[in-house]
Amino acid sequence: MPTLFLLSPARSGGPRAGQLARSSGELGVQLRAGDALLGHVFVWLSALYFRGKLTYARAFADPSPGCEGVLVMAPGLGLCTPETRISDVDLRAMGTVEVESEPFVTMLRRDATRIAREIRADTQVVLLGSIASGKYVDTLIEVFGARLVFPAEFVGRGDMSRGGMMLRAARDEKELTYAMVAGAIRRGKRPPKLGRLPRK
Repeated sequence: MPTLFLLSPARSGGPRAGQLARSSGELGVQLRAGDALLGHVFVWLSALYFRGKLTYARAFADPSPGCEGVLVMAPGLGLCTPETRISDVDLRAMGTVEVESEPFVTMLRRDATRIAREIRADTQVVLLGSIASGKYVDTLIEVFGARLVFPAEFVGRGDMSRGGMMLRAARDEKELTYAMVAGAIRRGKRPPKLGRLPRK
């Protein structure tokens, strides 16, 4: 079955984003030159959680012919590939767009509607992000309906726990269990903590 992953964004504003924009490291230099990859920037900003999402999505994506298998929600820009190149100006602009705001949802709906027409009818669309964020989740349900699913193991877990779970799943080549987002319980009892990931 073709599978498309939609990744929720890292927090693009605040001190950490400013630190990256001023950084003398390789990614900071690339960002100021307008040549930083969106996926790399969000991994830097969000650390374990986004790294888990991106690693997992790349491990299990199975795109429809001619379509992308992994797309990232970029505030104010819509759905972009992780390889989209951005600048410090782009990052600052994203930092001004709240996830639950109309500007975020408008661009998300635009791209999701286009993608829904392009992918095969039997494509499952896996949301890697919080299903408790009503405004953007409701928008995706409107567009993708029953095709929109999420990892059932996410319920009740925090961001770091989810990130670790996805890294383990990618390492073990064992995909998580998916459930429909429409009608799902969006908050649940916190499950037991995961063990530590082994050091490389």
